Amino acid sequence: MAEDSRGAAPAGPARPAGGAAPSGSGRRGRTVLVLACAAQFMVVLDVSVVNVALPAIRGSLGFTGATQQWVVTAYALVFAGFLLLGGRLADLWGAPRVFAGGLALFTAASLAGGCAPTPGVLVAARAAQGLGAAVLAPATLTLLTTAFPEGPERSRALAAWTAVAVGGGAAGNLVGGVLTEYLSWRWTLLVNVPVGAPALLAALTLPLAGGGRGGGARLDVPGAAAVTVGVAALTLGLTRIAERGAADAAAVGALAGGAAALALFAVVEARVAPVPLVPPRLLRVRALAVGNTVMLLTGACLVPMWYFLSLYLQDVLGYGPLRTGAAFLPHTLTTMAVAARVAPPLLDRFGARALVAAGAAVAALGFLWQSRTVPDDGYLAGVLAPGVVLAAGSGLLTAPLTAAATSGVRPGDAGAASGLLNTTKQVGGVLGLAALVVVAGSGGPGGGADHGRAFLAIAGLLAAAAAVALALPRGVPGEDVTSRPASGRSWARRRPRRPPS
Repeated sequence: MAEDSRGAAPAGPARPAGGAAPSGSGRRGRTVLVLACAAQFMVVLDVSVVNVALPAIRGSLGFTGATQQWVVTAYALVFAGFLLLGGRLADLWGAPRVFAGGLALFTAASLAGGCAPTPGVLVAARAAQGLGAAVLAPATLTLLTTAFPEGPERSRALAAWTAVAVGGGAAGNLVGGVLTEYLSWRWTLLVNVPVGAPALLAALTLPLAGGGRGGGARLDVPGAAAVTVGVAALTLGLTRIAERGAADAAAVGALAGGAAALALFAVVEARVAPVPLVPPRLLRVRALAVGNTVMLLTGACLVPMWYFLSLYLQDVLGYGPLRTGAAFLPHTLTTMAVAARVAPPLLDRFGARALVAAGAAVAALGFLWQSRTVPDDGYLAGVLAPGVVLAAGSGLLTAPLTAAATSGVRPGDAGAASGLLNTTKQVGGVLGLAALVVVAGSGGPGGGADHGRAFLAIAGLLAAAAAVALALPRGVPGEDVTSRPASGRSWARRRPRRPPS
């Protein structure tokens, strides 16, 4: 694979770190895909599954209105803070081993949280879930990128992984509402156990390729500490600004500390660490650098949109939690269908650059339409119609963006690239939500003018993402995107096919 724009590698399938030529075909490939999708679904589901359950949790365990936020924040902080470390662990110790370890921690923490007797135990369990998710999420993507060779086979696998991830994020509120109303809030966490336990058993018994570097490879502990503190402090500062305003002293201090820690991280990665979490050479891979920029912008839009849509449905249209969750089903199904069925053949034909730009543009039009709706439009005209458009755009861009941003990367850096991509998305979501809450104003988040301003800002950010996406290399992953001559022809018609060596 090409390391940066100055070098090129021969075409042909990439080899995983363990040395075996990857092949996504057959039983092993299907098992890897099922495991990766199941784990990613749980990780994304738990970002939002407890939102609807917060009142029940507060009444059961005695949280106050000021402290209940930590049931959500503890997960988000640790998840965002440890993603890069999780990605690098997959490179150094092997994606299968790290996947199993992260899944075991996540499942055990879910069990502990579901049985928590006190607020402190629940918050600690949610933080442990976040740590498990930070290790698990990059490993799922690394498993796919090392098990499936670049090209249509990997594109289809990433499309399925993306569709499941989108479904998990969108289904969180609905699943949380159903479980809380008909069983107990505890099942919003316990539901991970019957999924995680058999998945862990399969991960431990399946002989997966790619054992990592092992041996004398050293983990970048200073870099890990700096980036974890930096991202966590930045996330905490933005969360407090969204809740208490920019004048909050603790928020300002957290942001300043986060910025200093991230500056230190950059120095450590460039000059100190022998095996950095984010090797500087990665940032010279054009597809990865541009792809992460687009991911930052889209994350700032597509993660917060559920927050504002949920408030609109409940505060403006008067929906309850279950009805709100059900109202999101068309969004979810549209995104999953487009990501799994429509995007892969279009990716093969037109390339990632065109599809990401087109998807962002379509989503921007959907949000522009959403920003102009009023309460009298009701659900069909005011939510469903623009929602199908923005969901279709989201489904078009997500899998091609993931494929493009992880192409042109050496197999030994696949975990770092995956961790960086996940971190970019999560940080984009935090930054976007904090900024959009400010844009919406203080007149009440459910008011028509408030949500309209937020959706209009999202449309603008997505338009910017579409423009940036045009800087992605031509073609789709599967050829040397960093060094081939520019051409509009499909890679499938130009790339010489080689049998796996």
